[in-house]
Amino acid sequence: MLRIAEEMLLRDGYGEVTVRDIADASGTSAETIYKTYGGKAGIVAAIQELRLEGAGPIPAPERSDAMSERERSADVILRNWATLATEVAPRGMPIVLLVRSAAGTDPQMAALWERMSDQRRERMLHNAERLLATGHVRGAMTVEQVRDVLYAYLTPDLYAYLVLQAGWTVEQFGDFLYRGMRSQLLDPRP
Repeated sequence: MLRIAEEMLLRDGYGEVTVRDIADASGTSAETIYKTYGGKAGIVAAIQELRLEGAGPIPAPERSDAMSERERSADVILRNWATLATEVAPRGMPIVLLVRSAAGTDPQMAALWERMSDQRRERMLHNAERLLATGHVRGAMTVEQVRDVLYAYLTPDLYAYLVLQAGWTVEQFGDFLYRGMRSQLLDPRP
């Protein structure tokens, strides 16, 4: 049902698709959708959560946490985060754009957009704490400053501009993320 809903929403737009349309296309009832997801905004939130998991058998946030817990090199951590971003961004960007465009006219989507932003900020705070624990972050950067740099580089807008609009490859995008985060967060290489 989520796959069908995603196809419909991305093809036709949030405002054009109804819960009834999704129910009819997926062979389920509108009542089941409302009970399971609370409505159309809940469906979009569920799709967005799936997209954030990435492509692997283990969700991307879990892989990120396991890697940053065992890895002691801030450089390696940043490279891995850039690689994860190249996996997650292409999957999640269409939904991010859908939510952002619908947030201007739909209060539930505006609330979802705010929740997504808050979750990303919390995730970046968590990542900042992990990066600072390596002892390799530049100078006297605070956890909030590190969070903000990570938030800025890992924003969906960079992917949307560089890959979707400017035509960069996903590999070029990943390299840009790694080099940019590294230059902002770590001491220059000797």
